[in-house]
Amino acid sequence: MKLTRKHSNYLLAVACAIAVFCTAVIAAEPTTAVAAEIRAAGSAPGGAFHFGFKRSVNGALPSIAEEGFQGVLRKNGAIFLGDSTKKELYLTFDNGYENGYTSRVLDVLKEKKVPSIFFITGHYIKDQPELVKRMVSEGHLIGNHSWSHPDMSGLTREQISNELGKVKQAVVQLTGQQEMHYLRPPRGIFNDRVLAVSKESGYTSVFWSVAYKDWDTKVQRGSNYAYTKVMEQLHPGAVILLHAVSKDNADALGSIIDAARQKGYEFKSLHQLTSKNY
Repeated sequence: MKLTRKHSNYLLAVACAIAVFCTAVIAAEPTTAVAAEIRAAGSAPGGAFHFGFKRSVNGALPSIAEEGFQGVLRKNGAIFLGDSTKKELYLTFDNGYENGYTSRVLDVLKEKKVPSIFFITGHYIKDQPELVKRMVSEGHLIGNHSWSHPDMSGLTREQISNELGKVKQAVVQLTGQQEMHYLRPPRGIFNDRVLAVSKESGYTSVFWSVAYKDWDTKVQRGSNYAYTKVMEQLHPGAVILLHAVSKDNADALGSIIDAARQKGYEFKSLHQLTSKNY
């Protein structure tokens, strides 16, 4: 059959479309070797992991088995989740800056008699000294969230130590609390060096097994949304990450605590976490 110009143009267009599709598939689905190389970069001096996990559904345990950093966490004794055979929950808050809701969070925790840990930055210490002192006086743990909230995977060992040391020193001077045992890497970005240096400095790195996108103060969807996003992920041994800048979290916290207890869960301090699971 003789091909007309119209036929030729059509076949050329089809061929181009197939080529583009194949290129996209290859880009989206790297080979095992390439994927392994990408994951390995996270432990290299210039590489980094961004913490992520497969979320719990219907009470099933979450997983980091396919994230590429499970061994790094295990090696450095980091926390992902606690004892998955016990209905225990560990409530944690990130406080990089104050948005007007931490006092209410503390009120709820005091009323419900729930322990928590607040991971704070240098900015927060300088900006909200009274809230930091209140956290300590009401029995909560203070965690290290770094002084300037950098991507610590790009820092030297000395710089990492300096970031952590400045926070600890400032908290000691402000509250008299001498010990600080827990670190949460800013933005969940880390590599082996960050966790190793932190461990050498006496810290346990704390990640999480329950979380949702709550940090965007311009996208708050109401307390029912926050309640649902947390409750649908609950599982034994859960480490819950909430951001105190969220109005939704502050409004939903009391209901979350009550509902979790009704399901048989008990809230505990990180100091009481004795079993780590990965």
